[in-house]
Amino acid sequence: MTYRFLCILLICLTPLGAAAEDRLVRLSAPNMLVDTGLFRNILPRFTLKTQVRVQLVALDDAADAALGPAGRPVFDGLGKTWHLEVLSTEHPGTKRFADWLASEVGQRTLAAYNAPSGATFGPPTVKKVEVAKVEMTGDALLGHEVSLAKCTRCHAVDEATRGKGIASSPSFGALRALGDWEQRFAAFYALNPHPSFTIITDLTEPFPEDRPPPIVPIELSLEEVEAVLAYVAAMPATDLGAPIQSK
Repeated sequence: MTYRFLCILLICLTPLGAAAEDRLVRLSAPNMLVDTGLFRNILPRFTLKTQVRVQLVALDDAADAALGPAGRPVFDGLGKTWHLEVLSTEHPGTKRFADWLASEVGQRTLAAYNAPSGATFGPPTVKKVEVAKVEMTGDALLGHEVSLAKCTRCHAVDEATRGKGIASSPSFGALRALGDWEQRFAAFYALNPHPSFTIITDLTEPFPEDRPPPIVPIELSLEEVEAVLAYVAAMPATDLGAPIQSK
């Protein structure tokens, strides 16, 4: 009977022990942050909300998460943005703590604390990503000439050629209104139906003699492709009155 009792007791206690581990998050943070008293204010509120306890540990000790320069930005304070690095990715309590810090409730709790030293805390600063402006190096005038000579069989390339070409082929002005117009013109020769009749000197393969193009081919140099791109970049986009649907 004693042996059976011990087995049953062991089976019952093992899940409880595992569950207790899931409800304890070991967090390391620099002393400058700990000394503000921030954690004495916010950690009990997190535990009350989630029943997950957060224990502060020394920087050199084993931890499930760490506050510092790496990881997910969670709040600002002491003149810097603090990030939470999850060290135990399989620990459910760690994820809950990270999500709580980033949540509206967590951010309000951080913002409500005023340290005795006068330090305050708030949402992390979101750095704006500056997109470099791409300057076209091609000759726009040459691009206009090339477009007139080699593209009007299908497209209207300016006001003078409006109504010409193939009705189902969009004008250059309509294509210019697309968000990805630059990519389309820079690599038009690789987009259907152009590969079947377009040759780019020193770039694309010549057509096999036994499989000639279905129509008279057009041939451009890379300089002419860049010139067409510069021409289109300088032209106004056509206002069609509604967002363009593209595939």
